[in-house]
Amino acid sequence: MLRYVARRLLHLIPVLLGISFLVFLLVHLVPGDPVRVMLADAGSPEQVERMRRQLGLDRPIHVQYASFVVRAVQGDFGRSIHTRRPVAQEVAFRIPYTVRMAVAATLVAVALGVVLGAIAAMHHQSALDYGTMVVALAGVSLPNFWLGLVLILVFSLHLRWLPPAGADSWLHLILPAVTLGTSSSAIIARLTRSSMLEVLRQDYIRTARAKGVGPRRLVYRHALKNAMIPVVSIVGMQFASLLGGAVIVETVFGWPGIGRLAVDAIFTRDIPVIQAVVLVAAVIFVFMNLLVDLLYGLLDPRIRYG
Repeated sequence: MLRYVARRLLHLIPVLLGISFLVFLLVHLVPGDPVRVMLADAGSPEQVERMRRQLGLDRPIHVQYASFVVRAVQGDFGRSIHTRRPVAQEVAFRIPYTVRMAVAATLVAVALGVVLGAIAAMHHQSALDYGTMVVALAGVSLPNFWLGLVLILVFSLHLRWLPPAGADSWLHLILPAVTLGTSSSAIIARLTRSSMLEVLRQDYIRTARAKGVGPRRLVYRHALKNAMIPVVSIVGMQFASLLGGAVIVETVFGWPGIGRLAVDAIFTRDIPVIQAVVLVAAVIFVFMNLLVDLLYGLLDPRIRYG
């Protein structure tokens, strides 16, 4: 296991270098002069030249990239053009909010998705099965921003049970977590159902059923664990995407996560912040993919890491 993890970490080095290079190109792919874009074409020639030196854009491109990588490894992404604060501090302040929302949304998604998918598989081709899948299809089809606005309208404006926006208490977390968890739970429910149906057709399930194992024990002790292997991949990627910043939902609910930070940076043309958010999100995806691979071995002891 340790050898496998070490080898995978070594393989991640070129991947991370490639990601860093693409993120670095963000500045150079901006149409026109990126400095004038950041200054909204309102800066004087002296201001443009001073910012060009400040960002290191007056140096050769390979020197700029090497400097960017060295500083990024040290956690230095420069300073925000808008707030003048270090970008690393901006991101570090927002990440705990995004982690909190991602964990809550993932718990909602897994709880709803796995339960609905297992129920649908246990009652295959019944009215309960079809009804569950219709609900799952609706959950996948509903846009997050629309669902979020509906939840605010119902639970905040009409019923006045929950706050519509902000992040002052755990009550502010409920609506964004349900909004994100609904769409993710629909995907998990459909995958759990199909995986469960495939597992329930296996020979060892028939043998257990012939030995008189009860339906609930058969499903939850024997079938569900093996059916979770493909589901773990989806849950891991969903969680990684949420950690990368749920841009629309964080904006709708005024949640101060890194998704909201990215939106604000785009509107203010704060390119150093955009670079940092994209790089952090990409690194999260890479390491979550590794974590999902390692979880396979816990779910299925037959899996060995060579």
